[in-house]
Amino acid sequence: MMNKSPTLQSNTSAYYTLVILTLVYSFNFIDRQLLAILQESIKADLGLKDAHLGLLTGFAFAAFYVTAGIPIARWADWSNRRNIVALAVFTWSFMTSISGLAQNYIQLLLARIGVGVGEAGGSPPSHSIISDYFPPQKRATAMGFYSTGVNIGILFGFLLGGWLNEFFGWRLAFIVVGIPGILLAVVVRFTVAEPPRQRTPADKTKGEPLRTVLAVLWSRKSFRFMAAAAALNAFAGYAIANWTASFMIRSHGMETGELGTWLALILGVAGAIGVLSGGYLSDRFGKTDARWYVWLPLIFLLISAPLSGLAFSVDSPYLALSLLILPGTFLNAYLGNVIAVTHGLVGQNMRATASAILFFILNIIGLGLGPWSVGLLSDFLYPTLGDASLGVALTSIVPSAMLVAAFGFYYASHYLKMDLQLAETSSL
Repeated sequence: MMNKSPTLQSNTSAYYTLVILTLVYSFNFIDRQLLAILQESIKADLGLKDAHLGLLTGFAFAAFYVTAGIPIARWADWSNRRNIVALAVFTWSFMTSISGLAQNYIQLLLARIGVGVGEAGGSPPSHSIISDYFPPQKRATAMGFYSTGVNIGILFGFLLGGWLNEFFGWRLAFIVVGIPGILLAVVVRFTVAEPPRQRTPADKTKGEPLRTVLAVLWSRKSFRFMAAAAALNAFAGYAIANWTASFMIRSHGMETGELGTWLALILGVAGAIGVLSGGYLSDRFGKTDARWYVWLPLIFLLISAPLSGLAFSVDSPYLALSLLILPGTFLNAYLGNVIAVTHGLVGQNMRATASAILFFILNIIGLGLGPWSVGLLSDFLYPTLGDASLGVALTSIVPSAMLVAAFGFYYASHYLKMDLQLAETSSL
């Protein structure tokens, strides 16, 4: 029997790894998004305010997520990335299950911090592995496929969380959802191959110093605007993902089971289509003009901003959900593009650290401040508006963030071609 060619073996390993890492990223967001559909039940059970919930899903989680992310990424730039991902999956899945045992706000906050620290070890090593498996002309498509993990995770987080909460309560939902991730950690450790790094002998023991990576990224003007735009895009996206369920329950009286199904379809299925299409279209159009990698998210934001503003203003629950379909499709389409471009702006032995720096900016502003700012404004308006305060907070904050993000992508396009050419000729 003839042996498979090295190319076929390499392609098989690359696509298998991409699928498994996408599954890992899905569990990352299942565990993260679960809290959004459960938070009204948690709020009632533990006697919390919106600011408490915003802190749980936002800044408290994000602060530890991004703080741990950079040292873990530095570790991944010289160590075995596959093992780091496996350890990360185990950690955040275990802490998700522990969340179901929390008896008060502090215990739940500590458990969510543990989830954040675990999840910090997932994406930067995964990004680096994928970039070693796929060439630049296929990288945005690969990163787009990987980024569908966000939407797959949202889909199952809302779907499982909504129905488990309705029939069994929020505590069991956390426990049930956390256990499969522990098993996935074993699959990653024993079936995913660590790809070789194509480096010079001097670079094999460790990556570039952090200050060097920071200096290179700062020197790329396109990265400055793109990272700011991505952060504001994430700000709007996380605000919608974390507060839409609460808004629909308070303003329209929906039950978590039906609502979870709707949000799974809108933010999960439609969102996955948007992310995958965004990466594919950008790679296709980017062959002739690299600026399509930032032009496409810009167009999507201009479409999404007015629709999201209307969604949180109308009286009909089903009209509100229908208006969210296009924003739900488009809002995460930037992610694969931004990761791919960032990797194109730096050397190969900087990629995991560059991803961590990007995600630091994206998550401290997007994940950290998006949900929290909506919660704070909702609490401030509550004495005057009652349950309507959350809708007004979302309408005030989300469309504005989208429009400013669109300007950021526009300005990034002015410098992108020049910066990518500079990166190709640079020794770093």
